[in-house]
Amino acid sequence: MFRVVIPARYASARLPGKALVSIAGKPMIQWVYERARASRAREVLIATDDLLIVSAAHSFGAETVMTAMTHKSGTDRIAEVARSRGWAESDIVVNVQGDEPLIPPAVIDQVAGVLETNPQAQIATLATAIGSAAELLDPNVVKVVADNQGRALYFSRAPIPWDRDGEAGELAGQRNCAGARRHVGIYGYRVGGLLRMAALAPSPLELHEKLEQLRALENGLEIRVADALERPGPDVNTVADLEQVSALLRR
Repeated sequence: MFRVVIPARYASARLPGKALVSIAGKPMIQWVYERARASRAREVLIATDDLLIVSAAHSFGAETVMTAMTHKSGTDRIAEVARSRGWAESDIVVNVQGDEPLIPPAVIDQVAGVLETNPQAQIATLATAIGSAAELLDPNVVKVVADNQGRALYFSRAPIPWDRDGEAGELAGQRNCAGARRHVGIYGYRVGGLLRMAALAPSPLELHEKLEQLRALENGLEIRVADALERPGPDVNTVADLEQVSALLRR
Protein backbone atom coordinates (compact mmCIF):
# COMPACT_ATOMS: atom_id res chain seq x y z
CA MET A 1 0.00 0.00 0.00
CA PHE A 2 1.04 3.60 -0.44
CA ARG A 3 0.23 7.14 0.59
CA VAL A 4 -0.54 10.24 -1.46
CA VAL A 5 0.61 13.72 -0.56
CA ILE A 6 -0.76 16.68 -2.50
CA PRO A 7 1.58 19.68 -2.16
CA ALA A 8 -0.40 22.91 -2.49
CA ARG A 9 0.68 26.51 -2.10
CA TYR A 10 -1.39 29.65 -2.44
CA ALA A 11 1.23 31.72 -4.23
CA SER A 12 1.51 31.16 -7.97
CA ALA A 13 3.19 33.54 -10.39
CA ARG A 14 0.90 32.83 -13.34
CA LEU A 15 -2.36 32.13 -11.49
CA PRO A 16 -2.35 33.40 -7.88
CA GLY A 17 -4.43 31.34 -5.48
CA LYS A 18 -4.98 28.64 -8.09
CA ALA A 19 -5.40 25.86 -5.53
CA LEU A 20 -8.64 27.51 -4.45
CA VAL A 21 -10.03 28.69 -7.79
CA SER A 22 -13.54 27.40 -8.35
CA ILE A 23 -14.03 24.77 -11.04
CA ALA A 24 -17.59 23.60 -11.61
CA GLY A 25 -18.55 24.60 -8.08
CA LYS A 26 -15.54 23.15 -6.20
CA PRO A 27 -12.09 24.50 -5.37
CA MET A 28 -9.46 22.93 -7.58
CA ILE A 29 -7.72 21.27 -4.65
CA GLN A 30 -10.94 19.39 -3.86
CA TRP A 31 -11.06 17.90 -7.37
CA VAL A 32 -7.46 16.71 -6.96
CA TYR A 33 -8.15 15.31 -3.49
CA GLU A 34 -11.22 13.39 -4.67
CA ARG A 35 -9.24 11.86 -7.55
CA ALA A 36 -6.54 10.77 -5.10
CA ARG A 37 -9.12 9.33 -2.70
CA ALA A 38 -10.50 7.24 -5.57
CA SER A 39 -7.10 5.53 -5.89
CA ARG A 40 -6.09 2.63 -3.64
CA ALA A 41 -3.95 4.90 -1.43
CA ARG A 42 -4.34 4.13 2.26
CA GLU A 43 -3.95 7.81 3.19
CA VAL A 44 -4.25 11.12 1.33
CA LEU A 45 -2.80 14.29 2.83
CA ILE A 46 -2.69 17.88 1.62
CA ALA A 47 0.61 19.58 2.47
CA THR A 48 0.47 23.36 2.44
CA ASP A 49 1.88 26.53 3.98
CA ASP A 50 -1.36 28.52 3.79
CA LEU A 51 -4.25 28.69 6.25
CA LEU A 52 -6.76 29.48 3.50
CA ILE A 53 -5.97 26.13 1.89
CA VAL A 54 -6.19 24.42 5.29
CA SER A 55 -9.64 25.91 5.86
CA ALA A 56 -10.88 24.91 2.42
CA ALA A 57 -9.50 21.39 2.80
CA HIS A 58 -11.18 20.90 6.16
CA SER A 59 -14.51 21.99 4.63
CA PHE A 60 -14.50 18.90 2.41
CA GLY A 61 -13.01 16.55 5.00
CA ALA A 62 -9.37 16.41 3.93
CA GLU A 63 -6.50 16.03 6.38
CA THR A 64 -3.80 18.69 6.06
CA VAL A 65 -0.21 19.10 7.18
CA MET A 66 1.23 22.58 7.64
CA THR A 67 4.72 22.84 6.17
CA ALA A 68 7.39 25.52 5.93
CA MET A 69 6.96 28.50 3.61
CA THR A 70 10.56 28.20 2.43
CA HIS A 71 10.17 25.08 0.28
CA LYS A 72 11.10 25.59 -3.36
CA SER A 73 9.39 22.44 -4.64
CA GLY A 74 6.66 19.96 -3.89
CA THR A 75 9.36 17.33 -3.35
CA ASP A 76 10.80 19.32 -0.45
CA ARG A 77 7.33 19.81 1.03
CA ILE A 78 6.56 16.09 0.87
CA ALA A 79 9.94 15.26 2.38
CA GLU A 80 9.05 17.43 5.39
CA VAL A 81 5.80 15.50 5.79
CA ALA A 82 7.64 12.16 5.59
CA ARG A 83 10.15 13.25 8.24
CA SER A 84 7.53 14.68 10.59
CA ARG A 85 5.36 11.56 10.32
CA GLY A 86 8.28 9.19 10.79
CA TRP A 87 7.50 7.12 7.71
CA ALA A 88 9.75 4.13 7.08
CA GLU A 89 12.37 4.44 4.35
CA SER A 90 10.75 1.55 2.46
CA ASP A 91 7.31 3.21 2.42
CA ILE A 92 5.93 4.55 -0.86
CA VAL A 93 4.46 8.02 -1.27
CA VAL A 94 3.00 9.46 -4.47
CA ASN A 95 3.29 13.16 -5.26
CA VAL A 96 0.01 14.24 -6.87
CA GLN A 97 0.39 17.87 -7.86
CA GLY A 98 -2.30 20.26 -6.65
CA ASP A 99 -2.99 21.62 -10.14
CA GLU A 100 -4.03 18.25 -11.64
CA PRO A 101 -7.85 18.15 -11.21
CA LEU A 102 -8.18 15.60 -14.03
CA ILE A 103 -5.56 13.13 -12.80
CA PRO A 104 -6.93 9.59 -13.33
CA PRO A 105 -6.93 7.47 -10.13
CA ALA A 106 -5.59 4.56 -12.20
CA VAL A 107 -2.48 6.59 -12.99
CA ILE A 108 -1.88 7.23 -9.27
CA ASP A 109 -2.16 3.49 -8.61
CA GLN A 110 0.10 2.71 -11.55
CA VAL A 111 3.03 4.87 -10.50
CA ALA A 112 2.93 3.36 -7.00
CA GLY A 113 2.75 -0.10 -8.56
CA VAL A 114 5.92 0.53 -10.56
CA LEU A 115 7.82 0.94 -7.27
CA GLU A 116 6.08 -2.05 -5.71
CA THR A 117 7.29 -4.29 -8.53
CA ASN A 118 10.79 -2.75 -8.79
CA PRO A 119 12.22 -2.79 -5.25
CA GLN A 120 15.61 -1.48 -6.36
CA ALA A 121 14.12 1.73 -7.78
CA GLN A 122 13.80 4.83 -5.62
CA ILE A 123 11.55 6.89 -7.89
CA ALA A 124 8.88 6.03 -10.46
CA THR A 125 7.16 8.16 -13.05
CA LEU A 126 5.15 7.80 -16.26
CA ALA A 127 5.27 8.78 -19.91
CA THR A 128 3.02 8.90 -22.97
CA ALA A 129 3.84 8.73 -26.67
CA ILE A 130 4.48 12.00 -28.50
CA GLY A 131 2.31 12.20 -31.59
CA SER A 132 3.23 15.44 -33.34
CA ALA A 133 6.27 17.47 -34.33
CA ALA A 134 4.83 20.48 -32.50
CA GLU A 135 4.75 18.52 -29.25
CA LEU A 136 8.25 17.18 -29.85
CA LEU A 137 9.66 20.68 -30.39
CA ASP A 138 7.74 22.38 -27.54
CA PRO A 139 10.21 23.19 -24.71
CA ASN A 140 7.30 23.14 -22.24
CA VAL A 141 6.83 19.45 -23.06
CA VAL A 142 9.42 17.47 -21.12
CA LYS A 143 10.75 14.46 -22.99
CA VAL A 144 12.21 11.30 -21.46
CA VAL A 145 14.32 8.41 -22.75
CA ALA A 146 14.83 5.16 -20.86
CA ASP A 147 16.76 1.93 -21.29
CA ASN A 148 15.16 -1.38 -22.25
CA GLN A 149 14.43 -2.12 -18.59
CA GLY A 150 12.52 1.13 -18.13
CA ARG A 151 15.28 2.94 -16.22
CA ALA A 152 15.34 6.64 -17.03
CA LEU A 153 18.44 7.78 -18.92
CA TYR A 154 17.60 11.45 -19.35
CA PHE A 155 14.85 14.07 -19.26
CA SER A 156 15.01 17.14 -21.46
CA ARG A 157 13.05 20.05 -22.86
CA ALA A 158 14.85 19.42 -26.16
CA PRO A 159 13.59 16.89 -28.73
CA ILE A 160 15.03 13.53 -27.65
CA PRO A 161 15.80 11.12 -29.18
CA TRP A 162 17.29 13.33 -31.89
CA ASP A 163 16.61 12.26 -35.48
CA ARG A 164 20.04 12.50 -37.11
CA ASP A 165 18.45 12.05 -40.54
CA GLY A 166 16.11 15.01 -40.09
CA GLU A 167 16.30 17.79 -42.67
CA ALA A 168 19.78 19.30 -42.52
CA GLY A 169 20.08 17.97 -38.97
CA GLU A 170 18.50 21.18 -37.66
CA LEU A 171 15.78 21.76 -35.06
CA ALA A 172 13.09 22.58 -37.62
CA GLY A 173 13.85 19.28 -39.33
CA GLN A 174 12.89 17.20 -36.29
CA ARG A 175 9.62 15.70 -37.56
CA ASN A 176 10.08 12.03 -36.73
CA CYS A 177 8.23 11.34 -33.47
CA ALA A 178 8.82 7.58 -33.48
CA GLY A 179 9.96 6.51 -30.04
CA ALA A 180 9.63 9.98 -28.51
CA ARG A 181 7.87 10.05 -25.12
CA ARG A 182 6.38 12.86 -23.11
CA HIS A 183 7.05 12.84 -19.38
CA VAL A 184 3.92 12.82 -17.22
CA GLY A 185 4.55 14.88 -14.09
CA ILE A 186 3.54 12.40 -11.42
CA TYR A 187 6.10 10.75 -9.14
CA GLY A 188 6.16 7.84 -6.76
CA TYR A 189 8.95 7.86 -4.19
CA ARG A 190 10.38 5.35 -1.82
CA VAL A 191 10.71 7.47 1.32
CA GLY A 192 14.44 6.78 1.67
CA GLY A 193 15.06 8.03 -1.87
CA LEU A 194 12.81 11.03 -1.33
CA LEU A 195 14.70 12.11 1.77
CA ARG A 196 18.06 11.60 0.06
CA MET A 197 16.99 13.66 -2.94
CA ALA A 198 15.61 16.48 -0.78
CA ALA A 199 18.92 16.65 1.12
CA LEU A 200 20.95 17.11 -2.08
CA ALA A 201 21.88 20.48 -3.54
CA PRO A 202 20.45 21.34 -6.97
CA SER A 203 22.61 19.68 -9.61
CA PRO A 204 24.22 21.24 -12.73
CA LEU A 205 21.89 19.54 -15.21
CA GLU A 206 18.87 20.36 -13.04
CA LEU A 207 19.80 24.03 -13.03
CA HIS A 208 20.46 24.01 -16.76
CA GLU A 209 17.21 22.34 -17.84
CA LYS A 210 15.12 23.49 -14.84
CA LEU A 211 14.09 19.86 -14.25
CA GLU A 212 14.32 18.63 -10.66
CA GLN A 213 14.34 14.94 -11.61
CA LEU A 214 17.79 15.37 -13.15
CA ARG A 215 19.15 15.86 -9.63
CA ALA A 216 18.14 12.29 -8.87
CA LEU A 217 19.79 10.90 -12.01
CA GLU A 218 22.99 12.88 -11.48
CA ASN A 219 23.28 11.42 -7.99
CA GLY A 220 22.67 7.81 -8.96
CA LEU A 221 19.05 7.39 -7.89
CA GLU A 222 17.18 4.96 -10.13
CA ILE A 223 14.02 6.31 -11.77
CA ARG A 224 11.70 3.80 -13.42
CA VAL A 225 9.50 5.02 -16.28
CA ALA A 226 6.34 3.24 -17.44
CA ASP A 227 3.87 4.05 -20.20
CA ALA A 228 0.80 5.62 -18.59
CA LEU A 229 -2.32 3.46 -18.71
CA GLU A 230 -4.37 6.61 -19.21
CA ARG A 231 -3.32 9.99 -20.58
CA PRO A 232 -3.94 12.58 -17.86
CA GLY A 233 -5.99 15.63 -18.70
CA PRO A 234 -4.41 19.09 -18.77
CA ASP A 235 -3.06 20.66 -15.60
CA VAL A 236 -3.85 24.25 -14.62
CA ASN A 237 -1.15 26.91 -14.85
CA THR A 238 -2.88 29.78 -16.65
CA VAL A 239 -6.34 31.30 -17.07
CA ALA A 240 -6.60 29.56 -20.45
CA ASP A 241 -5.84 26.19 -18.79
CA LEU A 242 -8.49 26.94 -16.17
CA GLU A 243 -11.12 27.64 -18.82
CA GLN A 244 -10.26 24.43 -20.67
CA VAL A 245 -10.39 22.25 -17.54
CA SER A 246 -13.60 23.92 -16.34
CA ALA A 247 -15.28 23.08 -19.64
CA LEU A 248 -14.16 19.45 -19.41
CA LEU A 249 -15.38 19.03 -15.83
CA ARG A 250 -18.72 20.70 -16.49
CA ARG A 251 -19.42 17.96 -19.03
